[in-house]
Amino acid sequence: MPDAQVLVARTRAEVEISKVLRNTYTLLAMTVAFSAATAGVSMAVGFPYMGLWMIIPYFGFLWGAHKLKNSSWGLVMVFGLTGWLGLSLGPILNFYIGTMGAEPVVLALGGTAFIFFATSGYVLITRKDLTFMTGFLMTGILVAFVAAIANVFLQISALGLAVSSMFLVLASGIIMWQTSAIIHGGERNYIMATITLYVMLYNIFLSLLHLIGFADD
Repeated sequence: MPDAQVLVARTRAEVEISKVLRNTYTLLAMTVAFSAATAGVSMAVGFPYMGLWMIIPYFGFLWGAHKLKNSSWGLVMVFGLTGWLGLSLGPILNFYIGTMGAEPVVLALGGTAFIFFATSGYVLITRKDLTFMTGFLMTGILVAFVAAIANVFLQISALGLAVSSMFLVLASGIIMWQTSAIIHGGERNYIMATITLYVMLYNIFLSLLHLIGFADD
């Protein structure tokens, strides 16, 4: 009888994990599409570059999504956040396309897609538990964020490249970590999982765009 109860509990856990994984990837695809649409609108209307001011609405939406993650309003916050980040991409894309053509943007998009499918696919296939990476990744992303803020004022090319490289590596690691958390039951909320994966894709894309643009320049 205990064995049967264990089997039932394990089956229920696997069903729940599959549901979270399916909902996360579905919502991620929808938010990426929505973000691409808002980026297109931003490019068309000439939305201004916001600089550091863009992080104020970003953190507002992030806070709202965390508070409302267990209700339908959490979805509104997710689309608000991803739509806002899409708008913020518009002037950046216009700059690269206007100065270097579309090739860096296309390469960055392709590279972002490859990294996402490679990293998440690796974890889904190997089923590795990457909980041990939590402290390293969170500390690393905080250091990279502070360095990025500092370089807005310092404008040091070498530091900018280092920060982009750090974000590229750390964001790839966090995609693996988040995927692992889902399949091992450590993440049961698909809204927060989607936000994590989307923000990492956003950072990977910008990092690749910066690195490719620097190389082309």
